[in-house]
Amino acid sequence: MEEKTNVMRTLERLKLPYHPSAFDTGGAALSGTEVAALLKKDPARVFKTLVAVGKSGKYYVFMIPVAEELDLKKAARCAGEKSVEMIKSKELLPITGYIHGGCSPIGMKKQFPTFVHESAAAYPEIMFSAGRIGYQVELPLAALRKAVRLTVSYTHLTLPTICSV
Repeated sequence: MEEKTNVMRTLERLKLPYHPSAFDTGGAALSGTEVAALLKKDPARVFKTLVAVGKSGKYYVFMIPVAEELDLKKAARCAGEKSVEMIKSKELLPITGYIHGGCSPIGMKKQFPTFVHESAAAYPEIMFSAGRIGYQVELPLAALRKAVRLTVSYTHLTLPTICSV
């Protein structure tokens, strides 16, 4: 891989092992399941990064398998909020520094509380966006924990089935 993203540079600076993947999307954001299929990865091991805002105005990051949907009520309980809602796509860049389809939990403008679906603990490595459309990184959950303050949610973040620290 010739070009490195800020996520990759951060992982290297922290001396954390990772495996990069790059693919051509023609500049368009693909769904997470399309990315998993393109890279021939089990969609259960490929995670999407979602950003929500709580009733308090605080932001939260949720990492869930690409084929799943975030349960906002469970996410709110996990974050200790009355409710959370997904931020609008146009707010993503000013809040995180990332665009839709290229959002990563690593390297956001500010570090927000980050919750990962419990299933991540079942795999030796998980894959997620490297901070740019067409780039992914794969690394152990333990390495991700060293790069981001991370809470593994043990009560499911997804529908229909989130929260211990």
